[in-house]
Amino acid sequence: MPVAKLYAKAVQQIEPEKAYSVEEAVALAKRLGYTKFDETVDLAVRLGVNPKYADQMVRGAVLLPHGTGKPVRVLVFAKGEKEREAREAGADLVGAEDLVEKIQGGWLEFDTAVATPDLMGQVSRLGKILGPRGLMPNPKVGTVTFDVGRAVRELKAGKVEFKVDKAGNVHVPIGKRSFPEEHLAANANAVLEALVKARPAGAKGQYLRSITVSTTMGPGVPVDVQRVANLYKL
Repeated sequence: MPVAKLYAKAVQQIEPEKAYSVEEAVALAKRLGYTKFDETVDLAVRLGVNPKYADQMVRGAVLLPHGTGKPVRVLVFAKGEKEREAREAGADLVGAEDLVEKIQGGWLEFDTAVATPDLMGQVSRLGKILGPRGLMPNPKVGTVTFDVGRAVRELKAGKVEFKVDKAGNVHVPIGKRSFPEEHLAANANAVLEALVKARPAGAKGQYLRSITVSTTMGPGVPVDVQRVANLYKL
């Protein structure tokens, strides 16, 4: 059956005008998956913020209790004792000036980067390369730190970053379609709690505007925003 027909068939299984609980939404998103590969399950949240203003920027990181289901290649900028600490924690690549030069030469075979504060002067030269790709170490999400061992272990265990886009949306992967429903729900709730905690002082009015769960190729399943807002006393 053509993909368009499979998608349309999946859409028909979502009740019109209904907003689901987080648990119901992830369960339905799983059932609506029609591909042969293990799709990523995504949580999309539209926030009542205007990211043009610094006091309405939403950014942070959250450790998913059940991980993302995806291997994470962690690169660490560190020297000496911190280099050893990073390697022992499971970092895939550790270095300093050599890594800076390698990345300047076009190499980008990693998923996330950590740096010790003393090396950020050198790493900052990579801002135009790493910044647009979301790979630049940042103290706000815990990737600029002397506690590199902990940072690496958390990233390997499923710590994910989130950042509101220009339209006020946040997209976060919460696992794979093969995950048990309760694991996806737990991951989704962890992200929602982190977003609520990250609510900026400048955000006025309704903060959570819409919440949707979907697989890579599947339709979005709407989540009951009011139920989530009541849970976190928004």
